[in-house]
Amino acid sequence: MSVDVITFGCRLNTYESEVIRREAGDAGLENAIVFNSCAVTAEAVRQARQAIRRARRENPNARIVVTGCAAQTEPEVFAEMDEVDLVLGNSGKLDGATWKGLVDFGIERDEKILVDDIMELKETAAHLVDGLEGRARAFVQVQNGCDHRCTFCIIPYGRGASRSVPMGAVVTEIRRLVENGYGEVVLTGVDLTSYGHDLPGTPTLGDLVAKILALVPELTRLRLSSIDSIEADPALIRALAEEERLMPHLHLSLQAGDDMILKRMKRRHLRDDAIRFCEEIRARRPDVVFGADLIAGFPTETEEMFQNTLDLVAACGLTYLHVFPFSPRPGTPAAKMPQVERAIAKERAARLRGAGAAAYARHLAGEIGSRRQVLIERDGLGRTEQFTETALEGAAPGDIVPVRIVGHTRRHLVAEAA
Repeated sequence: MSVDVITFGCRLNTYESEVIRREAGDAGLENAIVFNSCAVTAEAVRQARQAIRRARRENPNARIVVTGCAAQTEPEVFAEMDEVDLVLGNSGKLDGATWKGLVDFGIERDEKILVDDIMELKETAAHLVDGLEGRARAFVQVQNGCDHRCTFCIIPYGRGASRSVPMGAVVTEIRRLVENGYGEVVLTGVDLTSYGHDLPGTPTLGDLVAKILALVPELTRLRLSSIDSIEADPALIRALAEEERLMPHLHLSLQAGDDMILKRMKRRHLRDDAIRFCEEIRARRPDVVFGADLIAGFPTETEEMFQNTLDLVAACGLTYLHVFPFSPRPGTPAAKMPQVERAIAKERAARLRGAGAAAYARHLAGEIGSRRQVLIERDGLGRTEQFTETALEGAAPGDIVPVRIVGHTRRHLVAEAA
C-alpha cells in the first residue's frame, strides 16, 4: 500500500482527496492512510473516528493521518486517539511541501497536531488534476471558505474566509479534464455563489459559468454543486435559462421554511425568497429539478414552525432532499440555544424524509416517456441532466447516451437507448 485516502463529506472534499493522493504520492509517502474528515455534524465526526479504529485493526503497520474540516476544528479529539499518528490542518493538506516534509522528517513526532490558523489564508490556488479516481464526472474547486456565520454551522472555522480561484485557472483545469475524456464537470465550493468577490473586477459565479462555456466548447455538461439561492446573480440566472450545457439541476441551501427559524439560523433569505427563486428559475427553465438541504429540530422549533418547513417541499417543488436532524456543534451560537428534544428532532427528520421520498416518486413517474441524455457512471447506471439515477444496459462508464425513459423501480429510472 502506498497512500490510501478515505473521504467523508462534501464534493469539495472528494476533489481535495484527489489532490492529497497525488501530492502525498509524489512526495514519496508510503504505507499510509489519510482520512479527509467532515465536521458538518457530530455524526460525521463519530463515523470518522469509527473508520479510523477499523483501519488500524486491519492495517496495524500503516501510518494514519487525519485531515479535513473535523481535524481543523477538533484536532485534540483525533490526537487523543492512539490509532492516529498525525493530525494535519486544512491549510496544509493540499501543499506538496507539507507532504514532502512529512516524508523527510517523519510523521511520527511528539506533537501530533500540525494545524495552523485557517483564518490567515487569503487565497485559494488552483490544483490541476487529471481526473478523479473511479468517477465518470470531474469536480473542480472554484471557491473555498465562507464569510457568513449561520448560527448552526462550524464550517467557516474549518475552511476559513471565502476565497476564489481565478477564472483563467478554472478554465485551464476544465480544459485539461475535457482533454482527458470527462464529459461533465461539477463546480464545487463551500459557498459557491460568493465566488469572485475577492478577485480583481469582482466577477460573479454567473460570469465564471459563461466564461467556461464560451472558452471550453468541447465540454458537454457543466453542473453546479450546492448554491445559496439568495446570492444567485443575474448572469447565473441568464445562463440557466439560455445555456443547455448548464445542467437543469440545482441543490439549494435552504435549511428551513419558517421565517423565525431562518432568522435564528442567521440565514439571509426568508421563506418567500426561496419560493420566488424556484418559481422564477422554473419559468425560465421548465425542466429544472431542485434539491435542498433541510434541518429538522433546530433550537426553539415548534410543531407549527416545522410544518412550515415540511410545506416548503411542495411550495418550492423540491425533488431531492438532504435532511439532517439538528446536531449542536460546540462553538456555534445554536448550541447554546434552547434545544428541541433529540427524539422529536429525529421524528421530524423522518417526516421530512417521507415527504422527500414522495416527491421523488412523483418525479420518477413524471419522467416516463421523456427523452434524456444519461451520463454512465458505472456499469448499468448513470444520471440524467436532472441528476436522476437511471438504469441503462450496454453503455460504458463515461459515455453520454441519448435515452428514452420507459419505467422506474422507485429508486431509479429505467431507460433504453433512443
